[in-house]
Amino acid sequence: MTTRLMQLWFTVFCVFLLASAPSGYAQNSRNPEQLQTDLSSHEIFIETNFNGVRIIVFGAVDNSRQPTANSGFYDVVVSLRGPDENVVARQKQRVAGLWINNSSMMFRGAPSYYAVLSTKPLAEIASAQLLGNLGLGFNSLKLQPESTLGVGDGAELPAFRSAVIALKQQERLYLEAPGAVAFVGRSLFRGAFDLPSNTPVGDYTAEIYLFYNGRLLSTDETKISVGKAGVGQLVYATAFDRPVLYGLAAVLIAVISGLAGSAIFRRY
Repeated sequence: MTTRLMQLWFTVFCVFLLASAPSGYAQNSRNPEQLQTDLSSHEIFIETNFNGVRIIVFGAVDNSRQPTANSGFYDVVVSLRGPDENVVARQKQRVAGLWINNSSMMFRGAPSYYAVLSTKPLAEIASAQLLGNLGLGFNSLKLQPESTLGVGDGAELPAFRSAVIALKQQERLYLEAPGAVAFVGRSLFRGAFDLPSNTPVGDYTAEIYLFYNGRLLSTDETKISVGKAGVGQLVYATAFDRPVLYGLAAVLIAVISGLAGSAIFRRY
């Protein structure tokens, strides 16, 4: 009786192991993907000889199911947004042979810098609704006018909005770069932002998104601080913290420069 009972317990134990092993494997295989990311630099100092800087973003996908780097299994989108600012778009009209400002529209809270890097075009990664909810891409930028001058109705909003984006692109402050993010392994990927010499100071937010088959799987976020350094920092701080002193100093420098120039011209 004891032997039969032991055999029964052994049989039950073996069945339990056989039943739990596949379940455990399936559970491990369903571990969700998670992003681990970082930047090559989190602090940028702008001095008088600043000509721009390249920021490398790199990351890894934990629990990656991607077979190879070139399989296109996952898509990655990286956005970098600078501090908000007010932007005014003006429309010129030719009057009597002269170009004058005819109407204008001010957009409050527009990003001073905005760049989106991705493994492929955004429209091929996710739906327009999902991209809009995440604020990814020029089409998803929430640029709403705060005030208008000489604008009849909202019909002209798309034209002014496009003008703001085009102007920022010319200044190298707005960028969409499909293909600028690439996997270098089953889970490792990298991309790069080129901040121009006219990069605005302030706090920047980098957001990284992992997609699979149009679905958002994971996100990560990190910060960058851009500030003035050296003489530039002193001038910048004085202009904003002590505007009266800055104005008096500017007038004094202009007067001294004018007197010095006048003396040189009289001498020669």
